[in-house]
Amino acid sequence: MPELPEVETARRGIAPHVAGQRITRAVVRERRLRRPIPRGFAGEVAGQQINAVRRRGKYLLLDTAGGTLIIHLGMSGSLRVVPAAAAAQKHDHVDLRLSNGLALRLRDPRRFGLMVWTGDDPLAHPLLRGLGPEPLSAAFTGDVLLRSSKGRILPVKQFIMDGRVVVGVGNIYANEALFAAGIHPLRRAGEVSRAEYRALAAAIKKVLRRAIAQGGTSLRDFVDSSGRPGYFQQQLSVYGREGEPCPQCGGAIACLRLGQRATYFCGRCQR
Repeated sequence: MPELPEVETARRGIAPHVAGQRITRAVVRERRLRRPIPRGFAGEVAGQQINAVRRRGKYLLLDTAGGTLIIHLGMSGSLRVVPAAAAAQKHDHVDLRLSNGLALRLRDPRRFGLMVWTGDDPLAHPLLRGLGPEPLSAAFTGDVLLRSSKGRILPVKQFIMDGRVVVGVGNIYANEALFAAGIHPLRRAGEVSRAEYRALAAAIKKVLRRAIAQGGTSLRDFVDSSGRPGYFQQQLSVYGREGEPCPQCGGAIACLRLGQRATYFCGRCQR
């Protein structure tokens, strides 16, 4: 699934090509996404000029004077910038054709993504209004994590993956940040100390910034807006490395299932 670094990479990739452009036409080939695209969608977005491309958590926001297009890439979706006349492939479900002769194309083999148009404040939309702070913002700190964790008995890994606590910390990056902070993923969230949460918040920021700099993590289906894979996978310390030596102590990396997600850690370095 595209996580925050992959979505931010997509935002940076498409913004120079779509910002300032007018949507001349929307071509919907497949309406059956996670939320079905309504039949009036093409008429609502046609003629709108894209003024800005933002990200909120794992959602992309294309702002126009008349409203905002909210996009989520689901499990396997990607956005490509292609010539408007380029032939569509099997899983190319939506094209936004632009005044510069290009098209923003949604490709989504599993159809778990979505495109939603709203004429209201997008941050008040049900998809976005309950989201927690952005992890790379000044609003996200270890003290924020500590306050949110009071009395929580769920494992700290699941806690930081809760989008109401902090947005965009997906499975890969939760594993990596907990390893960097030296915190065992099964610890109860309410039992992690202030100092440990401050270390964890710093680790989350560092891991996400490094991943963004590398264009995301190339696992399964992720590619950027031009079709290139991300390279952060080459820098992963624990994720996907069961049985391999820990880069810090040399002990074997362990793996267990937590909330149906693979959880990787070092039993020596993480307490």
